[in-house]
Amino acid sequence: MTTTADRPRRSTLAVPASNPRMIEKARGLDVDALFLDLEDAVAPSAKAEGRAAVVAALNEGGFGEKIRVVRVNSWDTDWTYRDVVDVVEGAGANLDCLMLPKAESAEQVAALSLLLDQVERSTGLEVGRIGIEVQIESARGLRDIDAIASASPRVQTLILGPADLMASLQMKSLVVGQQPPGYDVGDAYHHILMSILITARTHGKQAIDGPYLAIKDLDGLRTVSGRSAALGFDGKWVLHPSQVEIVNDTFSPRQDDFDHAEEIIEAYAWFTSASGGARGAAMLGDEMIDEASRKMALVVSAKGRAAGMVPTRRWAPPTD
Repeated sequence: MTTTADRPRRSTLAVPASNPRMIEKARGLDVDALFLDLEDAVAPSAKAEGRAAVVAALNEGGFGEKIRVVRVNSWDTDWTYRDVVDVVEGAGANLDCLMLPKAESAEQVAALSLLLDQVERSTGLEVGRIGIEVQIESARGLRDIDAIASASPRVQTLILGPADLMASLQMKSLVVGQQPPGYDVGDAYHHILMSILITARTHGKQAIDGPYLAIKDLDGLRTVSGRSAALGFDGKWVLHPSQVEIVNDTFSPRQDDFDHAEEIIEAYAWFTSASGGARGAAMLGDEMIDEASRKMALVVSAKGRAAGMVPTRRWAPPTD
């Protein structure tokens, strides 16, 4: 099965299917992924036109190496089946993933996977090539997230849908991502974020934070992006070009951290070799490094290389 799970997703741009100017703008933005939205961004009376616009945009191309995703409508609507059939029949060869919003059970994910099986077979596409991204947007979805993540080998990404989840939990806040008024003892979203992250890592999926709706509040964006990036999330949605640079920067390592990670990997490889004394632990400057240090460094190194970073300094074995 072809997968995009190992490709960077620092920034994922939400693009309304009915907005041709935004679709054209998306082609030139420095985002790792984008999704053409047939759900919230398209009025009920315009779903058919939205599908046609998505097919045309995908077939026109011009998205470079960006991961191409289409968000279909959720299974509790009348539009999901037609979304899948029309988009995959019309542009399946130019599509990487479908996004399923408001996923609440493994059965919903399995249903989408089975439908994709049939459409791919009927159109001569490689069966299993199109992945599934799953949005967790309700208390039930969060409770059953482990079953949802393992419902199909097509599942590549778990995504926090913060606004709907806040409503489902009846959280007393109108600002997506900010702490609810009166909550001053920690982070109200920590359990939610960690539940998604732990499940994603358990099943080898990517974990993506949802949007920050206060588009002009760039300081707020830095704060909420920093929260999920620090935990280990792979990326975050962006809604406007002004958010792209901040999110890309937040989900990329600092240059000094990237350089240090590379040094740890190089040094540990030498220290564990015969030339370096075949040691399982050694000193790197004032720091002891061992196999656990190497594993941590590999994470930072991989994130940096995925972001196109290159080392600005190299480690060399001692000469004495």
